[in-house]
Amino acid sequence: MFHKKKALSKKVNTEFGDILLTGPVSSNQLSELEIHSQLHAFRPPLKQLEALKEIASLDEGRILIALDQNLIIGYVTFLYPDPIERWSKFQMENLIELGAIEVAKEYRGSHLGSKLIELAVSDPFIENYIIISTEYYWQWDINETKLSVWDYRKIMEKMMNKGGLLPAPTNDPEIMSHPANCLMVRIGQNVTEQDQQLFDKLRFLNE
Repeated sequence: MFHKKKALSKKVNTEFGDILLTGPVSSNQLSELEIHSQLHAFRPPLKQLEALKEIASLDEGRILIALDQNLIIGYVTFLYPDPIERWSKFQMENLIELGAIEVAKEYRGSHLGSKLIELAVSDPFIENYIIISTEYYWQWDINETKLSVWDYRKIMEKMMNKGGLLPAPTNDPEIMSHPANCLMVRIGQNVTEQDQQLFDKLRFLNE
């Protein structure tokens, strides 16, 4: 079971005033908050809030949020990989996925995304885990930012780097389907050599 007892929080001074970064938050805590109308990259905001509540209720689910007063303006999610994906094939209890990260467009100049990831990995217990993030260009809001695929990829990579996630090779067909896609990985200091080898096998499955 994924450890989520340690409460993390940090205040960040921005042009909008102090923004509170905090988590992991519970489903009940999320019920008391509002969600910014610009958090719609994956689904409409209110449905996204319901999805966050569902993740927060999972044993392994971890949600960290950025708050402007009572308004969620950003979030990052951690949970086990989807059962239909290769990353859950070996059912590694210490393999967790950074599933989604989103910050409301008007707040993006404050680097809240990278700060949320930094906060998430500041829990020493994270060193027991392998964290992955699967980056697919079709999930990026390129139209809103007007950036090229490659410029957006650089931004995503830089943001993940703040949490210690680095690009790692894999033969996963979805990731290999476009050169901008990538697998980002952070291997905790306490992960055994045996689990690292199992993860290497997972990255290069013989389909």
